[in-house]
Amino acid sequence: MSAAAIRKRSAHSLLGMPLYDIAIGPDLIKGEVRGHAWGFIAIGDTARGVVAFGGITVGLIAVGGLSCGIISAGGLALGLFAAGGLSVGVLAAGGVALGALAVGGVAVGWKAIGGVAIGWKAVGGTAINLNGH
Repeated sequence: MSAAAIRKRSAHSLLGMPLYDIAIGPDLIKGEVRGHAWGFIAIGDTARGVVAFGGITVGLIAVGGLSCGIISAGGLALGLFAAGGLSVGVLAAGGVALGALAVGGVAVGWKAIGGVAIGWKAVGGTAINLNGH
């Protein structure tokens, strides 16, 4: 027994992109195993948009299990500003953070702050300064 798929799309669009698109769950009629949402606001199993929420997301603002965007949050977050379990970005915060400025349980970056911090300017419980100071 599987849950019913949810599909809702804005009747209005801008620059050829729906204002919102929601696609959650399988749609066996269309042959989709998971929902693929695409719109200015996209919510789905996979979602692409200006603002995207879902399992796998790509957008200017992306929130999801695996997310990639300018501002990104999730289990694995990639972006300029990233927050998550594993975050990679210019400014990264999370359990494991990799970035120019990294804050986390394990932080690796130019400036790193964390339980274990590795960087040119590292501060934390165990700080490893790569600049020799």
